[in-house]
Amino acid sequence: MSTLTQQTQKMIDEVMEAYPEKTRKLREKHVRPNDPTGECGSACAVKSNVKSRPGIMTIRGCAYAGSKGVVWGPVKDVVHLSHGPVGCGQYSWWSRRNYSNGITGVDNFSAMHITSDFQERDIVFGGDKRLAQICREIKEMFPLAKGISIQSECPVGLIGDDIESVAKKMTEELGIPVIPVRCEGFRGVSQSLGHHIANDSIRDHVLGKATLPKVTDYDVNLIGDYNIGGDAWASRRILEEMGLRVIAQWSGDATINEFAIAPQAKLNLIHCYRSMNYICRFMEEQYGIPWIEYNLFGPTKIYQSMRKIAAFFDDSIKERTEAAIAKYTPAMDAVINEYRPALNDKTVMLYVGGLRPRHIIGAYEDLGMEVIATGYEFGHSDDYKRTYPEMKEGALIYDDITPYEFEAFAKRLKPDLVGSGIKEKYAYHKMGVPFRQMHSWDYSGPYHGFDGFPVFARDMDMAVNSPTWKLIRRKR
Repeated sequence: MSTLTQQTQKMIDEVMEAYPEKTRKLREKHVRPNDPTGECGSACAVKSNVKSRPGIMTIRGCAYAGSKGVVWGPVKDVVHLSHGPVGCGQYSWWSRRNYSNGITGVDNFSAMHITSDFQERDIVFGGDKRLAQICREIKEMFPLAKGISIQSECPVGLIGDDIESVAKKMTEELGIPVIPVRCEGFRGVSQSLGHHIANDSIRDHVLGKATLPKVTDYDVNLIGDYNIGGDAWASRRILEEMGLRVIAQWSGDATINEFAIAPQAKLNLIHCYRSMNYICRFMEEQYGIPWIEYNLFGPTKIYQSMRKIAAFFDDSIKERTEAAIAKYTPAMDAVINEYRPALNDKTVMLYVGGLRPRHIIGAYEDLGMEVIATGYEFGHSDDYKRTYPEMKEGALIYDDITPYEFEAFAKRLKPDLVGSGIKEKYAYHKMGVPFRQMHSWDYSGPYHGFDGFPVFARDMDMAVNSPTWKLIRRKR
C-alpha cells in the first residue's frame, strides 16, 4: 500500500468516525482509495447501486427522473405526460437544458409540462378514465405530435392503475403510439432503474417500427447524448466530418422516428454508458449491431475516440478522420496554451451522475488540472471499473456520497474547484470554494467536441480564477 493510499484511507477513517457504528460500517464500503489496476478485487472496490442509508441524506433522483428527465424527456416530437400529481412533473420541467429545434407547442414539446394532475379522487377511484381523456385532448390540442409517453409517478403504481391497457386502446384510437412507462419513483434504488425502464419501453413499443428508404455503409446511431447546452450538435459535427451519417440521435433533439429506424445502423456509438447501455446490448443481440463507448471531452480523448470509431470503417473514413484531427489540432493547442498557465496544477473534486465522473477527467488533464476525487450518484460496479484506471493511485473514490462526507473531504483536500450539481453549488460558494454545476454546465455549454472544449476551458478558468473568491472569508 502506497503512502498516498495510506493517507487517503486515514482521511476516510477520520470522516467516518462521525457516524454511529452501524452507519459507519455501511458507508465505509462506499468510499475507497483508488487502485488504478483494480487487482485488489473486492478489497478496494467501491460498493454501489444499493439503497441509500435512511437518515443521512442522498443527492440521488428517482426512477421517474431517470425516465422522464433523462431518456424520454428530450424526445421533442412526443408529448410526455407526467401521470400523477403536479409536483414531479413541475420539478422535472425543462431543468436539464436539452436543446432542440422546432416550434414549441407545434412540433416540439420537450419544453412543455403536461400532467394529469392527480387529485384525491383519482387516488380513491383510479385515474384510467381520466388518462384516456387526457390522451384524446393531447391529440386534439397538438395534432403534429408523433406520440405520447405516459411517465408514471409513484401514486399510479401504488393504486395499480392499468396504464398499459389504456395506452394500447389509445394507440388504436388516436393512430399514434402511446407508450406506457412504468417509471414510478419508488422503483429501484436511484434514477438508474428509470433509465433501464425507459430503454425497455423504447425496445417494446418503438424500436424497429420504421425503416429508412436508403441505407449506407456509414450509418451510425449517436446514443446517450442529451444535447445539454448543444453537446449532441457538437458531437454530430465531428462524426459527419469524419464521413459518417448519423441516422438517429438519442435522445437530445431526437424524434420518435429516430428510435424506430435505429436498428438499420452499422454501429452504435454510446456516450452515456450508464443510461443507454441496455438498448445497445439489446440491438447487438437482436440485430447484430456492434457498439462502442466514446468520449468527446477534451482534445486528447476526442482524438482517441475519433480513431477508435474510424477503426470500424474503411480507409476513406480513416483518412477523413486524420484530416479532421489535423484541421482542429492547432485550435485545440491554442486553447490549451491560453488557459493552461492559469489552471496548471489546480485540483478538482467531482461528484456527478451518468458518465461525467470519469469522462471529463481527460479534459481537466488537458488543462493541467488534476482530479483528486470523483464519484457517482447512481453508478454501478462497471462504472467504477471504468473509472479506476483514469485516476491516480490513492485518489479518493466515493459512491452516493452524503453532503456531510462531501463537505468533510473538501475541507481536508482543499480542492481548487468542485464540480457537482445544483443542490451542492451554493454550499460551496458559502465555503469560498470555486464551483461549477457539472450536470447542466451551469447555464453554459456545449462542453463536448471541438466546439465545446474552448467553452469548457473558459468556464473552468472563470470559476477558479475569479477575483470574487478573495472577498469571501474562507472557513475550510
